[in-house]
Amino acid sequence: MATIKKFEELEIWQLARKLSIRVFAITSNGDFAKDFGLKAQIKNAIGSVMDNIAEGFGRGGNKEFINFLGIATGSCNEVQSQLYRALDWNYIAEETFKELYGIADEIISKTGSLISYLNKTEYKGEKFRNRDNNKQQTTNH
Repeated sequence: MATIKKFEELEIWQLARKLSIRVFAITSNGDFAKDFGLKAQIKNAIGSVMDNIAEGFGRGGNKEFINFLGIATGSCNEVQSQLYRALDWNYIAEETFKELYGIADEIISKTGSLISYLNKTEYKGEKFRNRDNNKQQTTNH
């Protein structure tokens, strides 16, 4: 896996951004635009996906990143549930529902894969690099 230096390079963040743009578009028109409650909820939920991926990445440690990725996954499930309400209340068409639900599913799947990778890797993150080096130097003397 190539070294990722910025959260914007993460495919899951890019997908979340794509979904955010689409959610903004669908909530800006028609009856959806007038439903301030659901509109705010779904926009906050997809924002949470993006933000938790970014914040977790920025924490510099695998355990914290995994925790934030779990929160992002939960928020993505929340978006999916809200999409069902939008569909059931005729705010969006079935085709739009399937497209956006599919993007959310892809985010959830790829986030799960990243969590699995992070759980298996020995590298604990930049946050712990100096601590590990200090430990090795202390034990080598």
